[in-house]
Amino acid sequence: MRRRDLFALGAGGVALAAGPAQSARPTSPGQAPARHLGPRTAGKLKLGCQSRPSTDEHFAFLARFGVTNLCAAANMADRTRAYPTLDELSQLKEMAERHSLSLDVFNPAVLGSTHIDVEKHPAIMLADSPERDRDIEGFQTLIEHCAKVGIPGIKYNMSLLGVLRNFEAPGRGGLAYTGWDYASARPKTPLTRAGPVNADAFWERITYFLDRVVPVADQYKVKLACHPQDPGVPPSGYQGVDRVLGTVEGLKRFVAIKESLYHGLNFCQGTVSEDLEDPATQIFDVIRWFGTRKKIFNVHFRNIRGHRNHFVETFHDEGDVDMFRAMLTYKEVGFDGMLMPDHVPVLPVKSGGAYAYNLSAETEDDRDGHLENFAFAYGYIRGLIQAVEHVA
Repeated sequence: MRRRDLFALGAGGVALAAGPAQSARPTSPGQAPARHLGPRTAGKLKLGCQSRPSTDEHFAFLARFGVTNLCAAANMADRTRAYPTLDELSQLKEMAERHSLSLDVFNPAVLGSTHIDVEKHPAIMLADSPERDRDIEGFQTLIEHCAKVGIPGIKYNMSLLGVLRNFEAPGRGGLAYTGWDYASARPKTPLTRAGPVNADAFWERITYFLDRVVPVADQYKVKLACHPQDPGVPPSGYQGVDRVLGTVEGLKRFVAIKESLYHGLNFCQGTVSEDLEDPATQIFDVIRWFGTRKKIFNVHFRNIRGHRNHFVETFHDEGDVDMFRAMLTYKEVGFDGMLMPDHVPVLPVKSGGAYAYNLSAETEDDRDGHLENFAFAYGYIRGLIQAVEHVA
């Protein structure tokens, strides 16, 4: 008997079978029934990454560890510009192709996961006209240029507070797991330069942007993938801001604002898990809701330990969410985009009493060991993708 015939894959892991005529052990309530191993089929799930910098050396590193698809930023000659030229986009795509990487998503210099007080191009999120109309026009041109170069997607954030984290917990091997505890959070200032932004004001800014860019995305067939706000906060807000894209209901409202095949989510599984009371049981139905509606354009495949208002970010294999079951769920809904690691654990960094977290999209070197931790993540995700390709 071949080794693989001894095993049956369940939604939560691997169950040892007593023999070929005996069924796998029953699953627990709420779990999908056990599935048996079959021949490996060509899957639609793709291992991707969005880490910087955009250099031949770094792209070779990605390819070396099995990454096949890419979200990347252009190298702009003038870093004060908000948008790359058509030539700069072309150079980025050519660099990716030299390493057999498919450039699926562009990461722009505007609408990032940056706190508004340090954002270099804040007009869209501050609703400062006429500057925001100028920046939106630039975003429209970016959509057109991506279509011309052959980049099928753009990711963006609609955030005023950036990524909120306020403590570190010890992780394995001396690493730090960065976390958020709302109860002990103390903002540096009561308000940001945006001032008070309640839910109505935030939805107005979001809708104003979508009304002007989604029709252009439809015209050029470029997918716009918005990242949830990381993490959600209570309706009373934080630094005067109500994070309307920090709940599942808020994300449902967001995707319904404009009916379009090209308006959807950069579905950050880690962030969505952070917004749930019990991510270990709830995340799968959230994936199904957005996935069956084809609103998941790409995935940040990340795990956490904890729940809404208190959590730490962990390696994939030690958080609360069953990542194999999550991968099965993406396959179940027919997702065919990238699964990317982000926010890998880092060495502790503390400066001036405030924790500084090196987000994957911003890191420029390996001083915090992020390359080896990303390599672990690539192998883990690639293994899960190959595993679910065997599941009937």
